Parts: sequence; C-alpha cells; structure tokens
Amino acid sequence: MRSDQTVCVTGAGGFIASWLVKKLLSKGYTVRGAVRGNPEDGKYEHLKELEGAKERLQIVKADILDYQSLVTVIRGCHGVFHMACLLNDDPNQVIEPAVEGTRNVMEACAEMGVKRVVFTSSIGAVYMIPHRDPLAIVDDDCWSDLDYCIHTNNWYCYAKTLAEKSAWEIAERRNLDMVVINPCLVLGPLLQSTMNASTAHIMKYLTGSAKTYANLTQAYVDVRDVADAHILVYEARSAGGQRYVCGECSLHRGELVDMLAKLCPRCPVPTKCSDEINPRKQPYKFSNRKIRDLGLSFTPIEKSLADTVASLSDRGFLHYL
Repeated sequence: MRSDQTVCVTGAGGFIASWLVKKLLSKGYTVRGAVRGNPEDGKYEHLKELEGAKERLQIVKADILDYQSLVTVIRGCHGVFHMACLLNDDPNQVIEPAVEGTRNVMEACAEMGVKRVVFTSSIGAVYMIPHRDPLAIVDDDCWSDLDYCIHTNNWYCYAKTLAEKSAWEIAERRNLDMVVINPCLVLGPLLQSTMNASTAHIMKYLTGSAKTYANLTQAYVDVRDVADAHILVYEARSAGGQRYVCGECSLHRGELVDMLAKLCPRCPVPTKCSDEINPRKQPYKFSNRKIRDLGLSFTPIEKSLADTVASLSDRGFLHYL
C-alpha cells in the first residue's frame, strides 16, 4: 500500500483514532475522518491542529448506523480503518453500534471497492474463554465464548466478539481484504481534550475515588503502538486475512498501583486489595509475536504509564504532581 492514498478512519475523534490520524498524516496519507457529531464541534479541534491537517484531512459527519452516510464518506478511499465503537458494558448502548455499525461499514467498503479494511477489534474478542488454563498462551487463534460473555455480563466483550465474527463473515462473502487488530487496554498520552474510558481506569487510582484495588489482572498497550500497528498491517501485503493481538504486558492490579505510587507519590493511590482471602490472580500469558514479526516495537509499560500521568496533568485532570 502506498502512503499517498486516501483512507477513511471511522470514529476519528477517539483516543486511538486520533493518534492514527496523526500518524497517517505524518506519513503523507490523505485522511477522511468520519465522526458522528458535527464536524465543526470543538471536540474535534485537536484533529484540525495536527501537522498536515489543513492540506490532507477532511472531517466528515457519518454515523455508522446510517449506511448511506458511510457510502458517501468511503467513496473514493483506497483503505478504511474501522475504529468507531463505544467502550462500556451497557448492552443497550454497545451491541447495536458494534454489530450493526460494523456490518454497515463492511458492506459499504465492499460496495465502494475498498482495497483493504483494518478493523479495530479487542482482546475482549480473544480471551473470554471459560475454564481456560491459566498457563495457556492466548494468541490470535483464540476466540471469546459468546455464552460465557453473556453469563458474566461482559457485554463489551460480547459485542466486540460478535462484531468481529460478523466482519469476517462479510469479508469472506464479499471478497474483502481485511486485517484485524486486537488491542489490550490502551494507555498513553491524550490528544483530545476529553477523558476516555481507558485513562479513566488509571485516574480512579490517582484521585482517591478507588479506595482499594481488585484482585484482577489486565493486559496493557500504548496508544502510539496501537496506531503504528494499524498502519503496519495496512501497508504489509502479507497481513491480509490475519488477526493481530496487540499488547505489551499483563499486570495484576497490585503491580499497576505500585507503579502509579512511584510515579505519583503525592497521589492517594490505594494500598490494599479488595480481596484479601483468595490467592492473588496470575496475569494470563499472551503472544504478541505476530505483530512484532511485522516490525512493531512496543513501548515499555513504565514509559506508557509515565506519559499517561504526565498527559493527565497537562490536561488539567490531575492536580497532585
């Protein structure tokens, strides 16, 4: 894929998408940023200020639940990065945009003759497996169990799994060249002026709103690495038809808060686990070799966390530094 092409990014004002737009512009791409709201809204101002935006960025209103608006924005694009999705666990809010929105995007891409689609899925479509051996390695061949997602009320993982399965079905039926990125929980500096769900995950430990930490584990990745991964799989001819797990490391919440306490000694970071009865859960093992083999180098979690905290302070969300 050449970097002088026109590409579309859905949900362009989001956390990962904003970084993707920035990196695409820096490589010479012409970008159509599809947004649900009014393109003149101030919340998209950070996109307009990016280097190259005046010459090669269009911000266009296009709702992923409105098929015709997608056809309009995708027409003439060589590639599409489908990133638009709500990050919450309310089934009434997350399922329809994830599933129906994905179907609309994929069908519009097929109709408009798009050369490659890069779909942003989630680790949530990979690791929700009942009775999984804690020592087993989670990789891109793994799929979350839909019944298990329902049983555990994990509607975000349910929606992302169903959406990705729908995307693969349409890609095969419509002969679309698709690649999927499955990122873990995404950290790193904000480009937009508003808080996003994954940085809110960090904020609760820095502001005192969380008095304890859970006996849980989580895999993490830097937002800049996820954006780079999207461009890598778009440009690599060999990437077509593949899934790529994108994560740097997996941590217990206790390890996370210990790192945050060192970064922010004045912050009221919790020191006790909410579960002092059961054994400490072990982080699951996952493989990121496939995306590394394409050339991606991951930002260490220590730097990613430090940059997240610095960004929260710079944006005025954090006042303890």
